[in-house]
Amino acid sequence: MKLVVVVFFFLTALLFFLLILQRIIPNNTEIMRKRIGRYLMDEKNGKTVAALKEPKKKVRFEINLDRTKKSVRERFLTKDKNRKLELALYRAGVPLKPEEFVMFHWIAVALGAGIFYLVTGHVLFLPVGAAIGFSIPNIILKKKQQDRLKAFNNDLPEMISSVVGGLRAGFSFPQALKSVMAEAKSPMKEELATILREMQYGTTTEEALHHLYERMPSEDLDIMIQAVVIQRQVGGNLATVLEKIVDTIRERIKIQGQIRTLTAQGKMSGMVIGLLPVILGLVLYVIQPEYIGALFTHPIGIGLVIVAVISCTIGYILIQKITTIEV
Repeated sequence: MKLVVVVFFFLTALLFFLLILQRIIPNNTEIMRKRIGRYLMDEKNGKTVAALKEPKKKVRFEINLDRTKKSVRERFLTKDKNRKLELALYRAGVPLKPEEFVMFHWIAVALGAGIFYLVTGHVLFLPVGAAIGFSIPNIILKKKQQDRLKAFNNDLPEMISSVVGGLRAGFSFPQALKSVMAEAKSPMKEELATILREMQYGTTTEEALHHLYERMPSEDLDIMIQAVVIQRQVGGNLATVLEKIVDTIRERIKIQGQIRTLTAQGKMSGMVIGLLPVILGLVLYVIQPEYIGALFTHPIGIGLVIVAVISCTIGYILIQKITTIEV
């Protein structure tokens, strides 16, 4: 029954959100028709189209999405914030514009607040649900950024090795990158294509590599970029330097794998500490709703729930910080 209520609330919130956008961005079709009608004449009676009596039309629910996105971008996004959000979306590989992501944020906040209110039946949990709904898109975006950066780092040693082979075969650095791009996988393929396109438009190699680092903030990539920049300034055998860097990167990956294995138990403990109270509370609610219902109705119970959530969150963060070792 509650699942049905949640589904109906989702649809209601979505339609209400679209209605608000329609009120904010009115439809100007009628105004445009009158302006154009001044220049169009009816052949029979010589009257303008604007003066003709139009047949009745069915009322339709229309939203000009382009105007809505433009309004969101102008009212809620500054130039600096728009650039940062656009870079974050690019790093995550999400095909959304900043204004579209902001609109999804609003929907998530409304749904989070409404769902928490439906489940708990208490107004005090509206801010909690809104905060969770606000943080979910950011968490998903950060997770996608980490996954894309991880995939890039995994392909980076092979890419550098292929570049080294191309340099030793007599290719220039851009030619070696082009040969690697033909066989690379995503996201490496897209990033190499962007570098080569920037070089064709007149950007220097150093600037193109620094732009790559802005899009992919990888420590291993930074080592490679510094080596290429220094070699172009002072000279030397770039193939030999890159080969040493590949060995260093592979050793780092090996050590990081060993660290993840040794710290897996501590991270699992943090997950258990964070999820055990939630799972236990759900089980008790299913078995005996009246027994645990006091936590969400009585003021003392609500205070205890808030303290428990804060304590579990702090414990989880501390354990994650302790078990995170950078190499």
